[in-house]
Amino acid sequence: MTARQDNRLTDGAPMLPVRCLQCGAGVQARKASWQQTSVQWSVEAAGACLERRASAPRGGPNGEAFLACEALRESIRQAALDGMIPVPDN
Repeated sequence: MTARQDNRLTDGAPMLPVRCLQCGAGVQARKASWQQTSVQWSVEAAGACLERRASAPRGGPNGEAFLACEALRESIRQAALDGMIPVPDN
């Protein structure tokens, strides 16, 4: 069986910078659809995120309890609605 080539980063939906409207954390994000979002966190963004920092005491040393930042999710959604992040037609 041949592996399918992963063209997500070259198909017109690159990772783009987004800042959280609540804490200002800057991440790289892309939308593969309205339902699917990819986010790359930098060390600086992880340290600035209020929700991420709040989850750290509940998890291990790397904050394993952190699943997602609702403020960042809303910031990315708003960036997509404003046309700053393209959302491919699927």
